[in-house]
Amino acid sequence: MARHPILETDRLNLRAFSADDAPDVVRLCGEWEIAETTMHIPHPYELPMAEEWIGSHQRTFDDGEAVTFAVTEKETGELLGAIAINLNKGNRFAEIGYWIGKQYWNHGYATEAAKAVISYGFVELELNRIQARHMTKNPASGRVMEKTGMEPEGILRQSIFRWGKFEDAAIYSVLRKDYEGIK
Repeated sequence: MARHPILETDRLNLRAFSADDAPDVVRLCGEWEIAETTMHIPHPYELPMAEEWIGSHQRTFDDGEAVTFAVTEKETGELLGAIAINLNKGNRFAEIGYWIGKQYWNHGYATEAAKAVISYGFVELELNRIQARHMTKNPASGRVMEKTGMEPEGILRQSIFRWGKFEDAAIYSVLRKDYEGIK
């Protein structure tokens, strides 16, 4: 079993989730505004869901499918959110997804975490392409992607069926060659 990486930034530690994080995940993901603008988080979000989700991380890491990080404040260790990099190793690309608890919005945490994970993807995982999608009704997520050096590629019209209706998604990406020029 490989060891889960820990990434550090100026303000954050990105580490593996532990079972002890489950109540905080419920508290943070329990906000409707988190579920409403993400592609997979259910609402209401309950403790067994968090425990199952956290319990799946080691298997997906061991299988080379994904690396999921708890985004924590470096000084206090407080959980702020999550970021994952979902891998397609055969094609050397990945997709990142993230959420930050509502009370921590507008502090740059998502951008800081995403930059660290993008660097990890290109440097450690030797990826060629990293992409991300966001619902067009959540332009703040697109601004995070732009701040990391990702470029918009287009709109995937009605590509997400969520909460009983179809949603458009914007897709962004950054290539290794572009990352090497901006890091």
